[in-house]
Amino acid sequence: MNDLGKGFGYLMKGQRWVGGRGRWLGLGLLPGLLTLVLYLGALVGLAFGADDFVAWTTPFADGWSSPWLGIFRGTLTALTLGLGLFLAVITFTAVTLLVGQPFYESLSEEVDRSEGGEVPQSGNSFWRDLWISARDSVRIVLRVAVYGVILFALGFIPVLGQTVVPVLGFCVTGYFLAEELTAVALQRRGMLLKDRLRLLRGRRMLTLGFGVPLALAFLVPFVAVFLMPGAVAGATLMARELAPVPPAPAPDNADHTADTDTYTDNTAGPAAAPDRTATPPGAGYGGPVSYRHPGRAPQQPPR
Repeated sequence: MNDLGKGFGYLMKGQRWVGGRGRWLGLGLLPGLLTLVLYLGALVGLAFGADDFVAWTTPFADGWSSPWLGIFRGTLTALTLGLGLFLAVITFTAVTLLVGQPFYESLSEEVDRSEGGEVPQSGNSFWRDLWISARDSVRIVLRVAVYGVILFALGFIPVLGQTVVPVLGFCVTGYFLAEELTAVALQRRGMLLKDRLRLLRGRRMLTLGFGVPLALAFLVPFVAVFLMPGAVAGATLMARELAPVPPAPAPDNADHTADTDTYTDNTAGPAAAPDRTATPPGAGYGGPVSYRHPGRAPQQPPR
């Protein structure tokens, strides 16, 4: 259960990170604002057309008597709106990340840089990274759609459909939100979608602690836009724990005056010295590297 609090802590740390760096906050808001306008238009259209859509898909109920017709179609309308909102929340992040790919990549790299250690690079071109992100986003949306259909069907179960199912819906939404956000940092670490999902499954409570509060906050209009930059920063901080990066290499200023050096452990006297000769790491620029082991002939360097 400690991972739940730790995941929420990463979400807060990310918000504080961008809060102290106004430039990154401003750049991160632009993709979210553009995506929000598109989604608001789609949700308004769904709200006005949900009744007609339900009536069109249930012609068999036209002859039902009152109040059963109203209850049946009213329930379907509410579930349709809920499913639309569910898909909007989960796909908003994917679409925003695609629209703001260069902004969020740079933001994630800056978080890694500010925390120390190496800054991982995917080594791909911008268009290659964009294609991978789009392909993975479609796969995630399809997974979410499957869960959405299942939860939609379970919503008809009395009591369970009005209590447990909404909680499960937020857990599913939060989990995949966390996956999409950590993908910005984990993709730079060379991790494929299946590897990222396996990694998050191994720390499920940490993932839910990060994603579920964010999913709840995204239900409030305009909040998603302002939280997106901090969410990317927080997801990068969490990715650093899930897939740590090695420390940045120190500059090699050593004066290599010999081709090979002999390592001798003198702490226990001459008798304790190992029979081993090697070039230390970073010193093999000009001379051969060989290792001698008892009972084994010395290895010759390749020519």
